[in-house]
Amino acid sequence: MELHGSQTAAGCRFAIVVSRFNAEITEGLLGGARRALAEAQVTDENVTVVRVPGSFEIPLAAASLARSGSFDAVICIGCLIKGDTMHFEYIASATSHGIMDASAATGVPITFGVLTTLTEEQAHARAGDSPENKGREAALAAVEMATLFREMKNRV
Repeated sequence: MELHGSQTAAGCRFAIVVSRFNAEITEGLLGGARRALAEAQVTDENVTVVRVPGSFEIPLAAASLARSGSFDAVICIGCLIKGDTMHFEYIASATSHGIMDASAATGVPITFGVLTTLTEEQAHARAGDSPENKGREAALAAVEMATLFREMKNRV
């Protein structure tokens, strides 16, 4: 037997946790995620957007949403741009580990759409209206994982 997720997720419910910090970038990522979910036949009624102050706050919100039992997957969207201090490294590490820990602890797929770039230009390139939009990629991963988990529940 081989199990795999699908590219369509009609009936699945998704939460998107979006950082307000670097909003010009995160709104582009959110747009990419929403377009990808629509293409996967996910209706607007099955998408809940939760806004948090910054990327550091994403894991806690994602874990809470995952624990609620209301969502098949959670998509995390944020943007960290390297500055002149170590702040970037600490926040990027805490955010990525926190998201992974939340997914492992809850058993709910939580995908990583948090940019960690060296420049603002790199961030804009990854948040534009194109197939390379990282919010889109995180949403597509969430669709695949949500449908895979449904399949595993039905078959295993």
